[in-house]
Amino acid sequence: MHNSENCHENVWILSGTSDGPLIVNKLLRLNYVVFVSVITHKASKSYAENSKLHIITGKLNSSSEIINFIEKNKINYVIDATHPFALIISKNLNKACKKIKKHLLAFERKSEIKPFKNFVYINGLKDISKESLLNKNILLAIGSRLLNETARYYLKCGANVYTRVIPTYESISKAFGSCIKNSNIAILEPSKKNENTLEKKLCEHWKIDYILCRDSGSYAQINWEEIVYESEMKLFLVKRPKSKYKDRFIFFDYDKLIDHITRKINTSG
Repeated sequence: MHNSENCHENVWILSGTSDGPLIVNKLLRLNYVVFVSVITHKASKSYAENSKLHIITGKLNSSSEIINFIEKNKINYVIDATHPFALIISKNLNKACKKIKKHLLAFERKSEIKPFKNFVYINGLKDISKESLLNKNILLAIGSRLLNETARYYLKCGANVYTRVIPTYESISKAFGSCIKNSNIAILEPSKKNENTLEKKLCEHWKIDYILCRDSGSYAQINWEEIVYESEMKLFLVKRPKSKYKDRFIFFDYDKLIDHITRKINTSG
């Protein structure tokens, strides 16, 4: 992997496909060398080719792995723009950066929920009232990691469980390996341009009563909100965990994040 020795600062960002490309493009326009970590090869396709951009695919399993990467690639700034519920990687990033005294910045999407009549905030994936679940059709739009465990709980409560998963190998494998009936699984890429027609048709086809998703601030969540707002369904939204960082800089705006980096560089250089 090429790393320009002439570049005065290298930035490493860990992100998905929503925020990552926007932050990366801003950094590239300012002539930084940028390293991006994504989970899947498909996610890497969201980033345009650039000689100063290096994309790393796969999971980082420990803080020592993170330290090795930072030191090998002479990283000056680390940006955690991972999913709000991605607690393990954020914990490892914090531990690693503290140990080697490296700048760690966090970017979080704003939670801009505007409650409406058929919207319910809940604390956890299993916090929908049991009494209201019998014979209800519930759609789980929660990702694949905790899908089987969550589905099993709601099946025991007497609900009919359905799910929508994204078209990745891991998501598909976990969905069809779960306790959910194969006929109740949809593989669907969330609409990104306010075109939630497929999601809406899916809810109508399955006669969905409840939708369960997490407050991630993603376009997928926005789609569910819009669909439920105009329907008789209920949206149960799992609250975000408490802030992953207490002693780190947290940004909710792309430009303020970039400005912080450039100011630091100008004052230290």
